[in-house]
Amino acid sequence: MKHLFRRFVALLTLWLVLMGLSIAPATAEGGSPNRAKDFLRLGIEAFQKGDYPTAAENFSQSIHQDTTFAAAYSDRCLTYIHLEQYAEALVDCDQALQLNPTDTEAYLNRGLAHYRANQPAEAVADFSQLLQLKPHDYRAYYNRGLAQVELAAYREAIVDYGQALRQASPLDRAAQVEIYIDRGLAQLLLENHPQAIADFTQAIQFNPDSRAYYNRGCAHHQQGNNVAALSDFSQALEINPNDAQTYLSRGLVRHELGEEQGAIADLQQAATYFGNQGQMAAYQKTLNLLQKVQFTKVQFTSEAIG
Repeated sequence: MKHLFRRFVALLTLWLVLMGLSIAPATAEGGSPNRAKDFLRLGIEAFQKGDYPTAAENFSQSIHQDTTFAAAYSDRCLTYIHLEQYAEALVDCDQALQLNPTDTEAYLNRGLAHYRANQPAEAVADFSQLLQLKPHDYRAYYNRGLAQVELAAYREAIVDYGQALRQASPLDRAAQVEIYIDRGLAQLLLENHPQAIADFTQAIQFNPDSRAYYNRGCAHHQQGNNVAALSDFSQALEINPNDAQTYLSRGLVRHELGEEQGAIADLQQAATYFGNQGQMAAYQKTLNLLQKVQFTKVQFTSEAIG
């Protein structure tokens, strides 16, 4: 059985730049460094509320007031990432780094923009540059690990995730859960099943996350432990009862265990959710699987009766 290992990319805590920076004289006609700071604050407030278009407008106004304000370019870069405008984000972070080559947040944000634009090698370079300037930044290690996975450099990613865990605050359980889940996935891609299971288990101990249960179920299945896989998929569905992929995976495991009624029910549920979500390719594939399972059951019943 081929499982879809779902990755949830977490940006972790991205600190917006609101520091006492010395600002060069404004170059925009009628501009004001103080007004540039005011617009920056308004942009940060909008960003924190999730109002990214308004945040981008305020950062643009800040830049209009002072075209040499590196922080405004960096923060607009991050905002453009959330708006999925990656080309614009890269231009802004390039400008921020031209104005301030030691701006660690700009390196972080440009790395994220490269990552989201499917340029993992460039992302690795940015996160590495950030670490030269700020060697204990767990965000750089974590996000470099994500980029390393995209480059199929799984061992390097595992090392980075380990560094991220060492540098992250032990009080930040949310960050640790994300790192353990992603390190577990890298271990799984290397078929290091015991290590993967250990990482997913650690994540579950910190927080009973449906992704950790799902991925641990996949690891158990790859090991041939269908009973443990079934238990984990069921736990994942207790937490997230609308997940089509988990229903599909549990249905296939139930089929392998000979639990045909349960397998059919799960596959029907998976097909329903895939259809409702507009994932028509997955919907059709699930229907095809369902037909095969139903045919196998009918054939088995016929032979048993005969």
